[in-house]
Amino acid sequence: MNQEIPKFAQFNLSGIGCWLTVLATFMLLGAVGLNWIVNGFLILVGFVLISPVIGLLVFRWWLKRNLVESQCPVCSHEFTGFNQTECQCPSCGTPLKVEQGGFSRLTPPGTIDVEAVEVSVQQIED
Repeated sequence: MNQEIPKFAQFNLSGIGCWLTVLATFMLLGAVGLNWIVNGFLILVGFVLISPVIGLLVFRWWLKRNLVESQCPVCSHEFTGFNQTECQCPSCGTPLKVEQGGFSRLTPPGTIDVEAVEVSVQQIED
């Protein structure tokens, strides 16, 4: 064996016989008039190769439409949730609902949610 030939210049032809057999079978089927079998097989192989790419693109589109990243209205912790679902803030544990691109606080019926406003103190001189 010649040790002077680099490894990248050597070819491995061990699987070429299998491919030649498949090619010969396809050519024989086409010559006999069963070309529709070859076409069906090629369409099936094309579908198997293309469907994961299309599935990935559809999944990314769906994720972009339904994934919401916003802040908790109570503690301002930023996290991610799915649109139209209920979740809890991982920081403060407040139950939240994801709607319209943001989080809103879930409160039991009859609860009035108010916001405190800071008022500055001024003394009036007489």
